[in-house]
Amino acid sequence: MSHAPITEATLAAFSDAWNRHDVDGLMQFMSDDCVFMTAGGPDVCGARHVGPEAVRKAFAGAWAALPDAHWSNGVHFVQGDFGVSQWTFTGTAADGSRVETDGVDIFTFKNGKISVKNAFRKARPNLPASK
Repeated sequence: MSHAPITEATLAAFSDAWNRHDVDGLMQFMSDDCVFMTAGGPDVCGARHVGPEAVRKAFAGAWAALPDAHWSNGVHFVQGDFGVSQWTFTGTAADGSRVETDGVDIFTFKNGKISVKNAFRKARPNLPASK
């Protein structure tokens, strides 16, 4: 079975779904055996979420922690079965402090879907709450 290849436009559309806080839209890009490794967490990989239900829950958790989460300045690269998205992440934490930091997602593709999303973010202290 032939699958359409992932392109820079695919990654831009994936990023747009993040900014819409559209977990159903995001999951349409993910493979049935998907893996999401978060930027932070207790493990050397951050935290590893395996399978559609775990990945869906982890994706939704980003908006629960930072309800105004937004990824801007996206630049996307694809080479064969691998890709990278660069972005600036912003959001407001529960205490009112603000997150603003650059990061990347490193992707592995399989059969026209994202099979691995591995997130990396600069470790920058939160900015003071806006007055």
